[in-house]
Amino acid sequence: MNNLIRRIYSTYGSIVFVLTFLVLFPVFFLTIELPGKKAQGRKLNRIWSRVFFGLLLFKVKIENLHHFRKGMQYVIVSNHFSYLDIPVLGLIPFDLVFIGKSSLAKVPIFGYMFKNLHISVNRNSLKSRGVSILKAKEALDQKSSVVFFPEGGISSQQPPAMARFKDGAFKVALDKQIPIIPITLSYNHLILPDDGRFLLRYKPVKVVIHPPVAVAGLGYKDVGMLKEKCFQTIQEQLWNDNGSLELKKQR
Repeated sequence: MNNLIRRIYSTYGSIVFVLTFLVLFPVFFLTIELPGKKAQGRKLNRIWSRVFFGLLLFKVKIENLHHFRKGMQYVIVSNHFSYLDIPVLGLIPFDLVFIGKSSLAKVPIFGYMFKNLHISVNRNSLKSRGVSILKAKEALDQKSSVVFFPEGGISSQQPPAMARFKDGAFKVALDKQIPIIPITLSYNHLILPDDGRFLLRYKPVKVVIHPPVAVAGLGYKDVGMLKEKCFQTIQEQLWNDNGSLELKKQR
């Protein structure tokens, strides 16, 4: 797909993004402003994601959805290379609370929804990071699952190689004794690269849900082990899906 076609397709995607949120905004507003309705608002997120990717004609493959068990809460960790990552994970039919950068809260319409239904964090502020961890624990107490991007934002300079993971997600899982589910987003860095051009490339979306990692009985001394285990699980899937075995050997 040459750049002109990609630009037309990307413009169409931007229009779809804005119009679908405008149509759903009154319902989002009600779920946010009425007490006890935020879970319904996040369910509406899932509906929006389906509509958005459907109108873009993307094929989406979610593997191993059976790892999510009804009535369970999880700490979810995923690679983060693209602005598509949150909408893609939003397709998972589970009550997910996302932790995302505070600049998302400034996006018109979308930002209002995000900061009220999810958790925004200024990663340059120690206080904001601390508050986000407390809110994540509260979300788990309220029977939601929480999605962390443990690279600390879109940090990698060479996708599909990830940046090293930070501790926060793993400490929360240990504090609450909640299993961790690693998830690989295989191709988002190819569909919408973080290169400042905002050009979409048409390619099937692939989400791989890995088996839960149990933390029962573990403590803070095990943070490093959990980080490495989840990192290797996601990174191996990225190498395999992107045909990057030679690059892996070089590292």
